[in-house]
Amino acid sequence: QVQLVESGGGSVQAGGSLRLSCAAFGYTYSSHCMGWFRQAPGKEREGVATICSGGGSPYYSDSVKGRFTISQDNAKDTLYLQMNNLKPEATAMYYCVASSLSLSRRRPLDSAAYNYWGQGTQVTVSS
Repeated sequence: QVQLVESGGGSVQAGGSLRLSCAAFGYTYSSHCMGWFRQAPGKEREGVATICSGGGSPYYSDSVKGRFTISQDNAKDTLYLQMNNLKPEATAMYYCVASSLSLSRRRPLDSAAYNYWGQGTQVTVSS
C-alpha cells in the first residue's frame, strides 16, 4: 500500500521561503512521476511541480517557475519542494502525489494522472 506523508508547511510572510517534504512508503512505480499539487479555498486544484524518473527536466506551473524547485532523494524515498519568494497567492493546501499510470508522463501537471495522494500540508503566506 502506497502512503505519502507531507511535512514542512506553515505560515510565512511574503518573500519568505519554505521547504516541503514528502516521505513515500510502498511506492515502487519508479518509472512514472511524482510531484506537488495545491488547492486554495474556492479554487481548482493546481499542478505546481512534478518530476519523472529517467531524466528530463521537471515540470512547473507558470505561476511558480523560477521560485519553486522540486527534487527527490531516492535513497531516502523523499520528495521535496523548495519554495522561495513566496507570495500570498501561494496560500493553499499542498499535496504530494505519485502515479502508477503512464498518463503522468504525457500529462505531468494533470491531477487525473496521479492516483496516490498525501493528506496535505497547509501553507499560509501573509502580506
